[in-house]
Amino acid sequence: MPEINDLLPLRLPPLSLYVHIPWCVRKCPYCDFNSHEFAAGEHIATRHTTGTEPDGGQLPEVDYVDQLERDLRSQLPWVQGRKLGSIFFGGGTPSLFSPAAIGRILDLAESLVGFHEGIEITLEANPGTFEQAKFAGYRSAGVNRLSIGVQSFDPLQLRNLGRIHSGSEAVTAATQARSAGFHNINIDLMHGLPGQSETDALRDLQRAVELGVEHLSWYQLTIEPNTAFYSAPPVTPGSEQIAAIQQAGRAYLAEQGYSRYEVSAYSRTGLASRHNLNYWSFADYIGIGAGAHGKFTLTESGRIIRTQRTRAPRDYLALGCGMGEGGLEFPTPRVSEVAPAERPLEFLMNSLRLTAGVPADTFPAYTGVPLAALAREWASLQAMELVAPIGPDIVTTPFGYDYIDEILQRFLRAK
Repeated sequence: MPEINDLLPLRLPPLSLYVHIPWCVRKCPYCDFNSHEFAAGEHIATRHTTGTEPDGGQLPEVDYVDQLERDLRSQLPWVQGRKLGSIFFGGGTPSLFSPAAIGRILDLAESLVGFHEGIEITLEANPGTFEQAKFAGYRSAGVNRLSIGVQSFDPLQLRNLGRIHSGSEAVTAATQARSAGFHNINIDLMHGLPGQSETDALRDLQRAVELGVEHLSWYQLTIEPNTAFYSAPPVTPGSEQIAAIQQAGRAYLAEQGYSRYEVSAYSRTGLASRHNLNYWSFADYIGIGAGAHGKFTLTESGRIIRTQRTRAPRDYLALGCGMGEGGLEFPTPRVSEVAPAERPLEFLMNSLRLTAGVPADTFPAYTGVPLAALAREWASLQAMELVAPIGPDIVTTPFGYDYIDEILQRFLRAK
């Protein structure tokens, strides 16, 4: 890779905001996200801005939103005059928070950073009736895209996955979301589940399509470390059956008018998730909340940094406690630098996930590394028909798209 003196000026990419709400009602056995079952006493170490302790058994919603404001303010110097193109509330289960709390966060984001016209604002929600009753409130608060964590409509699979909703509740949730004014709805579905056949997997997709949702995240169950499934793995379909499920599912979704634009993402025309496209284009994002990650391009110094907040909700809520007037400011997140030698691989790890790739000129603009740095390995991969010639875009061939990991390994070894 080029020496630091060979680097090009960096261009500021678009900016998004990720807000992490870490609590959930029950931790799913497959989940390796930073999520924590809420229980009475979770908030004991926290303080209200009034100095009083919250009542037992209640989510520390006010305290947490107060911290999110401090968190966002601490990162404003890295915004560099940009407005937000998308916001994503993830978790955990963000829909455990009230519409008023979500609205306050959005008001803070708009006043402190600013919104581009037509901003996409997504909130993850579970299909339980408790969340459904709040859908209209979220829509009034400014959320314009809902992502419903269904995973399966099959009662047996829902039990296998430790989900606390039923298939009928999932259907009702999508219907209620539409009635509440949402015209952009995503459903999360999983395949490769214990004992799942190709027919079973297609039935889940068919039910989602019948609901008329605009976007589907259809991804394979994977067994991750630090999960209950890792300690006691379920028996899942073999690789040949998984391949058959994926082939049949992709063909069905294409027939139904859903384009596959990313490894596990399908959408109606023009309704790909703008927030996720921002990630996969190696653009920037602010991360606030317990365990949240962020990425910033600092054009003046030529640096690219990644940020991370402490993961445990109690520790996050304790940040800055006792810092009064004249004391230390709210601490910035932990920062690590993306070294120039790491940038090409990080860029490709994101951009090659997109079926359409990314404009070639964004590689030098967002990494500072000349496009020529890819030439040798790219030519070798092109000879194997895994990638298309670098022209207006950086993209794999349709054949190579099934071998993204192998393509990335070539660049990893070349570092």
